[in-house]
Amino acid sequence: MAITRQIILHDGPDGPFESMAVFDAAASAPQPGVLLFPNVLGTKEADFAYAEKVAALGYAVLVADVYGQGKRTTRADPEAGRYMAVLNANRALLRDRAQAAHGVLKGLDAVDAAWTAAIGFCFGGKCVLDLARAGADIAGGVSFHGIYEAPPFPNATIGAKLLICHGWDDPFASPEATVGLARELTDAGCDWQIHAYGGTGHAFTDEAVNMPEKGLAYSPDADRRSFRAMADFLGELFR
Repeated sequence: MAITRQIILHDGPDGPFESMAVFDAAASAPQPGVLLFPNVLGTKEADFAYAEKVAALGYAVLVADVYGQGKRTTRADPEAGRYMAVLNANRALLRDRAQAAHGVLKGLDAVDAAWTAAIGFCFGGKCVLDLARAGADIAGGVSFHGIYEAPPFPNATIGAKLLICHGWDDPFASPEATVGLARELTDAGCDWQIHAYGGTGHAFTDEAVNMPEKGLAYSPDADRRSFRAMADFLGELFR
């Protein structure tokens, strides 16, 4: 196995964009593709490292830039959410950029375009849900500590299976919002499952986060369990 990173420059709505492909260069054939949507900060080393773990399971991953080339923030930035805010205010643009990134994933030489899925963290979880809501031809999607409110326009038919990995004490996704998502997906006829982790808040996969007073903290147990759940879910999608 030779896990490799490759910068992918691509166009899209109000582009250009700079994503990162992570794949096994020694694979003898194209592999199922996984689109990875980062959290509020945009693409970064932590995403690339997580993508390497996913690639080691036998997938080719594209860490998707949905903000635009050079548009990245850090937790120390007092306006860390400024690029996310643009897309939160324009869900059609978010949808279109997510769909464009999916097209880029399917076009990679390392990817078997007939078999794709998406995963995402925090804001990236919203991206996964909105990609599914747009009727994208992904086999499935995984949201980790995502944001659940539906866009202000009708969904397309949701064909993707969905796994929601959720911290029950997440201040950004209340129990009521979580139940609301379950109702939305049930009404859409979606094949869905929610894994809720007790005593767990937002950002539970992010080792750099330790703000329990704000409901944001890394949880080794929830991180490990959600990764295993994702691995099993992807294995079921592509078996």
